[in-house]
Amino acid sequence: MKLPLTGGCNCGAVRYEVSEPLVRASYCHCRRCQRRTGTAASAQAHPAPESFRIVAGEDRLRVWRPESGGEKWFCGECGSALFGSNPAHPESIGIRLGTFDDDPGVRPSVRQFVAYAAPWEPIPDDGLPRFPESRHASDGR
Repeated sequence: MKLPLTGGCNCGAVRYEVSEPLVRASYCHCRRCQRRTGTAASAQAHPAPESFRIVAGEDRLRVWRPESGGEKWFCGECGSALFGSNPAHPESIGIRLGTFDDDPGVRPSVRQFVAYAAPWEPIPDDGLPRFPESRHASDGR
């Protein structure tokens, strides 16, 4: 893996980089992620604190801030979902794995919000730990 890791949106307006190896990756099965992505689960990578930064197109970023839960950041030009953040867990940014230019060098190691899993796509028997709600509920973060 070559650092920095780079990525961005479909139209190229927004670009980011990650200066350190990613800490972990996860799947989220919540209804918001299902509706945001149109898929059964959202795969996301979690960078080390202070290692993620927008390098181009910050003015093109848009955010949806639901009443509860994390912020959803996307490109205002093409609509690509790029990353999420949660003020309650500022160290835990979730960069959408599909937005990296190359292999980010990390694989999802946990599934969260499985209580809301899509009935039309069963969760695979992959041996990953599963949490009915947020993984943070079990580790105190």
